[in-house]
Parts: sequence; C-alpha cells; structure tokens
Amino acid sequence: MYKIVINYGVVIKMKINGNAIRSGNIIFHQGASWRAVKCQAVKPGKGGAFNQVELRNLENGSKLNERFRANEVIEKLSIISKSYQFLFHGSDNKLTFMDLENYEQIEISENLIGDQKFFLQDGMQVNLELVEGKAVGVSLPEQVIEEVLETEAVVKGQTASSSYKPATLKNGLRIMVPHHIEAGVKIIVSTIDCTYVGKQKS
Repeated sequence: MYKIVINYGVVIKMKINGNAIRSGNIIFHQGASWRAVKCQAVKPGKGGAFNQVELRNLENGSKLNERFRANEVIEKLSIISKSYQFLFHGSDNKLTFMDLENYEQIEISENLIGDQKFFLQDGMQVNLELVEGKAVGVSLPEQVIEEVLETEAVVKGQTASSSYKPATLKNGLRIMVPHHIEAGVKIIVSTIDCTYVGKQKS
C-alpha cells in the first residue's frame, strides 16, 4: 500500500484480490479509474469461480463488463469525501454543486454518476468523491425510500414467485419491482445499482 499526497488530503491505493471488489468501489484498471456498479460472484460448472463486475469509467461514463478472479491483484482507490450542496441540473447534462466551506461551485457530468442523478434534489447536502482534486462521483445513502408512480403488467408466462415488472418512480427512475408492488407504494431502493431492495415497512 502506498500514498499519494493531493490538495484535499491523501489518496491511498490499496492492493486487493479480484473477488474482493464490491459495488461502489473505485479501482484502477486498464490505465483508467472505474467505479464498480454491480458485482456478482459466479461459480461455473467448469473452471474457477470469478467476480463478474460492471464498471463505469470515471472520465467519460462508458461501461465495461469484466471478470476478475481471486488470484488477480487489483488497485482499489480510497478517495477523499467533501461536503457540497447540490444546486441544480444544467441543460447541458451537467450537475452543479457548491463547496460548503468556500462557496465555490463545481460541475460534473451526469454520465459519471449514471442513474444516481435521479436521487439528487435541489439544496440536498451530499459528499462529493474527489480523486486528485477532481470530482468523480457523489456519495449518497446506500438506500433511500422512493414512491412508485406507475407500474406495467407482469410479463406473461412468469411465475408469481419470480416475476418482476417495470416500474417508474416518482423521481423519474425506471426499475424492476416484484409483481405485487403497485402505484403509490413506497419502496426501498439501492442508490448504488438502482435496484429494488424491499417494501417500506408501515
């Protein structure tokens, strides 16, 4: 493990095994920095197990699906988190935030955070993730409560126990929800991979 001193503190690059990558981690891979959006442990009938990881490039927002095995060594970046206030969505797909210490404004592209943009609200206080002084993402609560605005019918042929259907949330995000979830119901949603977690308990 080694350290690189930057303007906002210290960034630590830590060596981890490929099967230790988790959703939300930022890693250095193929000469670029990526955020792990989704991770799935796969144990095929033949060959060794691997970690199937969906990555989002922190420079341009492009996506990449990679298999990482347990014996692969990966560089995980520990990044600096700093408080900002979200101001507004710009017309050019830019998100504007204000530093709560010096009131300076900073813009990041919506592509860098993907569907997490749907959870941002004007005036919301969030933590921006910074690498070498550059904003690379937004740190939100891992789970939030959202209301279902409308849902579609269950796909014909699916069993009741495994069927999921498309739903639109009040914030505009579209996700898949179980067949029993109807409009007006409040649900728990993961902000990391924007998936259904469960129904809010009354």
